[in-house]
This record gives sequence, structure tokens and C-alpha cells, in this order.
Amino acid sequence: QVQLVESGGGLVQAGGSLRLSCAASGRTFSSYAMGWFRQAPGKEREFVAAISGQGGSTAYADPVKGRFTISRDNAKNTVYLQMNSLKPDDTAIYSCAAGGVYTRVESLYRYWGQGTQVTVSS
Repeated sequence: QVQLVESGGGLVQAGGSLRLSCAASGRTFSSYAMGWFRQAPGKEREFVAAISGQGGSTAYADPVKGRFTISRDNAKNTVYLQMNSLKPDDTAIYSCAAGGVYTRVESLYRYWGQGTQVTVSS
């Protein structure tokens, strides 16, 4: 069982930056691939970024490529999402997820956090 708790969301102006954190319980954190997903009002949840267990591989959705960076610190059981050059379209609830497979596919992630709200004003 893995419990995930996100933090770092908030209100920011367009062009600004935020760093989200996702703290995981358990002693096998490095065995899990981690992903970030987001859900905007009235829209389906969508993939944002993923990172493999040891951090050697990362993947990004096209809308965030070049602006967002996913990273992890396995010693701290934490995964991060650095978000730069934020746009109003980035407004959403951001959730982290843990799974056994490094993937963009939402359904393959087994454990989910509650999410943190990110609001970008124009």
C-alpha cells in the first residue's frame, strides 16, 4: 500500500512558476514509476508527466513539454513537478500517481493522491 500526498499548489499569475511535491509512504518508493495528471473543470483527467523508478526516464505531454520538469528524490520518497511559464490553460487539479509500469496510461497507475489545485490567472 502506498499513500500519496500532494502539496505546493496555489494561485499564480500567467508566466509564473510553481513546484508541486508528492510525498509517498512506504519503503519501496523507488520500485514505483510516478506520474502527474491533471483535471481541468469540465474536462477529463489527462496525463502531464511520468518518471521511471530510478529517474532515468521521463515523459511529458506535448502541452507542457519544455515548461514542466518532473523529478524524484528516492531518499525522500518524493516526486516533484516544476512548472514554469504557467498559462491559464494549466489551471487544474494536479494529482500524482504511483504504479508498477512507467507509462502515460492513467489506468495503469494503482495509487493516487487527493490532488492539489493550481490556478493560473491571466
